[in-house]
Amino acid sequence: MAFFTTSDDRRIYFEDTGAGKPVLCLAGLTRNSRDFSFLAPHLIDMRMIAMDYRGRGQSDHDPDYMNYNVNRESHDAIELLDHLGLDRVNVIGTSRGGLIAMALAASHPDRLSSVVLNDVGPVLDPSGIIKIMEYVGKPPVSGTYDQAAQALQHVMEPHFPGVPLERWRQQAEIQFEETSDGLALRYDPALRTALLEQATAGGTPDLWMFFEALQGIPTGVVRGANSDVLGKDTLTEMHNRHPGLISAEIPDRGHAPFLDEPQSLELIHKVLNAT
Repeated sequence: MAFFTTSDDRRIYFEDTGAGKPVLCLAGLTRNSRDFSFLAPHLIDMRMIAMDYRGRGQSDHDPDYMNYNVNRESHDAIELLDHLGLDRVNVIGTSRGGLIAMALAASHPDRLSSVVLNDVGPVLDPSGIIKIMEYVGKPPVSGTYDQAAQALQHVMEPHFPGVPLERWRQQAEIQFEETSDGLALRYDPALRTALLEQATAGGTPDLWMFFEALQGIPTGVVRGANSDVLGKDTLTEMHNRHPGLISAEIPDRGHAPFLDEPQSLELIHKVLNAT
């Protein structure tokens, strides 16, 4: 187990395994470093670094929940790179992690060797956001991992047809913590309050300028064919604004692909090999 302390005194958990090109893996909104466990066996020749954002996983909760924002989390990512003495890294960002990757491209482009965005872009489909807000900050109803796996399979089947129950059992273990009282969230429930207050406070920023900061940086996009977060029209416009962009659409996947699908792996290795 490894931790570092941020400039505002938050203790952040990270994992640093393997050797080779450094790859910083940035998880989704409510997820943690374990979210890349399906990808890890396919990057054995890379140095894989994954962090728990503040308030997630094993990292400290922040008493000021408004610090659960992309700018602060991107700053934490830079402080992790500084802690590890890494000048440049490749970044794989899932959902929220992709937004952080775009923020890093705008603020610290010199620290990025390449970027892979997993099912996210500068326009977030409202239907996907509504679905996310239906569960963020709410404790799991299921009492065991087996029950949670069955619930996940039932809810996700329309967008992830054919995914076996065993995979959803693994996903349940990543998302939830087993306690004597049943399952609990692996993140601070105040994240929901932060999202709601931030949405009311300043509206939605124009994320296209952050995406356009990726020009000149080898970039790939993985899109679930059934995604309700990254629309096809948005992906088309991303190609228009970033001529070097490559992308892959993953069949039978919604938001977000697990990244161990053959099409995902082909794109990831193509981007990483370009650096």
